Amino acid sequence: MKPTRLAALGPAALVAALALSTSGCYEPVVDDDDSGTSSSGTPSTSGDGDGDASTSGDGDPTTTTTGSGEPPPLAPGGYYVVGNTIYDSDGQPHIFRGLDRPSLEWNANGESISQADVELMASWNANVVRIAINQGFWLPGSVVYNAEYRDRVDELVQWSKAAGMDVILDLHWSDRGDLSQIPAQQRMADQNSVTFWQSVAETYKDDGRVMFELYNEPHDLAWFVWLHGGDSGDGFDAVGMQELYDTVRDAGADNLVIIGGLNYAYDLSGVPNHRVEGYNITYASHPYDFGGKQPSNWDDDWGFLAETDPIFVTEFGSFDCDPSYSQQLLDYAEQRGLSWSAWAWFPGGCDFPALIEDWSGTPSATGQIVKTALAAN
Repeated sequence: MKPTRLAALGPAALVAALALSTSGCYEPVVDDDDSGTSSSGTPSTSGDGDGDASTSGDGDPTTTTTGSGEPPPLAPGGYYVVGNTIYDSDGQPHIFRGLDRPSLEWNANGESISQADVELMASWNANVVRIAINQGFWLPGSVVYNAEYRDRVDELVQWSKAAGMDVILDLHWSDRGDLSQIPAQQRMADQNSVTFWQSVAETYKDDGRVMFELYNEPHDLAWFVWLHGGDSGDGFDAVGMQELYDTVRDAGADNLVIIGGLNYAYDLSGVPNHRVEGYNITYASHPYDFGGKQPSNWDDDWGFLAETDPIFVTEFGSFDCDPSYSQQLLDYAEQRGLSWSAWAWFPGGCDFPALIEDWSGTPSATGQIVKTALAAN
């Protein structure tokens, strides 16, 4: 979800450019009936770098074991996937329930990020925090590159882990494959996203408590392009989820990988015929309170996939201060054992939408039901 408020990046020109970036999670998406390739995914040591833990490609769900009959590889202290279940390093089923922490996608230093703020999030009983990232700030050569950004991100990662929360690094803003462009939310990842994930995976491959969400909200693409890459239809070449996933594994990282579908990561209906080949994969959905994304649509659009694969709802909400949609989502997830993280720990008001009213952590109406749900687990 792209915020409606932008903090200063530095020069006023950058701020103006970012303010013009397009919004995200509810606009229409191109539908298609193309076909594509399909897929596969106690613990062993590490991957072999080929991005594949098993024989696959026949449209079956993520595989439960490697070719040798063993569970898939595991990043140290992390998680692995067997069937539709995520397991921890002790072999116990695990459900993530947490909070999304934006601002590092539009401000290289983040807004009001501190160890105290992280501990306040953890006090809600969150076991995971999702951190939105800007590949331009991370990559040398970008017009917005910040030499201190990687350390700032890592500082937040370490604070989160110390507070008892695992971490999702979410590639939120990208640059259409052009380092001279101001990053923003795009239709899909680009070639510079490959460089980004190679670097991030190398940095955190020995820390299984850090997970990778490959691209925030893909949209207005054919499923074939979503999987394999190609013409984005928006003036740049998109890189598909398979290449992003392979980049992570080729770096030697066995960390859990989270992959959002189409229609701003809401729609997973095309996944059965367009699976990402690999292991330790969970698919993400972003339900927001718009037409066509109501509870009556969830089973057909994305919930059905929980029968074969882990589902992680990494964003959800409504824009009118009414918490009922979010309550239905939390109930739906709890009944089905789905992981979730709520957007967003940022006092941006109803149209952000925000979980808190201020940096003291006063919950909004939706924030209160999220806080209650976290406290119950």
